[in-house]
Amino acid sequence: MAELGRAHGVRGEIRLKSFTEDPSGVARLGPLAAPDGRRFTIESARRAPGGAPDLLVVRLSGIGDRTAAEALTRTPLHAPRAALAPPDPDEDAWLAADLIGLPVLDEAGETIGRIVAVPDFGAGDLLEIAPARGGATAFLPFTRAFVPDVDVPAGRVVARPPADLFAPARAEPPPEDDAP
Repeated sequence: MAELGRAHGVRGEIRLKSFTEDPSGVARLGPLAAPDGRRFTIESARRAPGGAPDLLVVRLSGIGDRTAAEALTRTPLHAPRAALAPPDPDEDAWLAADLIGLPVLDEAGETIGRIVAVPDFGAGDLLEIAPARGGATAFLPFTRAFVPDVDVPAGRVVARPPADLFAPARAEPPPEDDAP
């Protein structure tokens, strides 16, 4: 749902990057959990200075000074599933957790793999797919061009992968044609 950033000031405030549609909505989700089990309640939140709409400055319960805030830098925070509104199926919206484990079929109905993660490295969501026949995973852009159909209730995703989706990466580019 969010990731804590650097400390803001000396009184324990900390920057928070929200991954919710409405960035300030993360403060209404109740206690958020860190991967190590610690739970944090957002006592106050305001938009961070600058132009990034998804950055907030928050005060967390139990964090009262800069040192405590600095210790939380890069900590991911998660909300319990019960705190989330169900996605609207008419809006083409899904929770990433709902996609993990779903089979990925090509347009002919053949299983090409299974979704193992839905990362976003900054340029948009990707589907990380483990191939049906084993081997290394591959990334597919999570766009309509590559993923024309997602049917979470039916438990399937239809994709238009490139032919070389699971091909190993080449160490060097192919040789150029030296013909005149």
